[in-house]
Amino acid sequence: MANAKNIERKKQEVTKLAEEIKNSKLVLLTEYRGITVDEDTKLRRDLRATNSNYRIIKNNITRRALEEAKIEGLTDQLVGPVAVVLNEEEYLDAAKVIYKFTKDNDYYKIKGGIIEGKVMTPEEIITLAKLPSRDTLLSMLAGALLGNISKLAVGLEQVRLQKEAAEA
Repeated sequence: MANAKNIERKKQEVTKLAEEIKNSKLVLLTEYRGITVDEDTKLRRDLRATNSNYRIIKNNITRRALEEAKIEGLTDQLVGPVAVVLNEEEYLDAAKVIYKFTKDNDYYKIKGGIIEGKVMTPEEIITLAKLPSRDTLLSMLAGALLGNISKLAVGLEQVRLQKEAAEA
């Protein structure tokens, strides 16, 4: 039987993880079966660049932390080897890193996750990861607006030229 010291340590671990889950904008559950040490090291490096935390946590502890954080719908995904990706700042970059890794490695799978408090399916997470970055979207919007303004300026210039020609 587990001693009181281990039980208390695990309770603290569950509480700490539950707090991290509550504070995170992104929580991803991934299946890492088959990953090599080199691939794991590269993935962790890429995730660190997005200020994400990538950890292997026992499924029972993760399950209890999700329950403590009052998040439902992910406990079914806690089967087999599961890694947890947490990011408290921004979810898109980390989701893109994981999605790219799953594309390059068939054995690595997104099992589900939470984005800004909403439980998401793997398909929803992949859809979000495929979106261009915020800066790219803003650039596209600026380009579209600039194109319309340019057309308006050309049109107004043509009207001015036609009026000058009619007056002459």
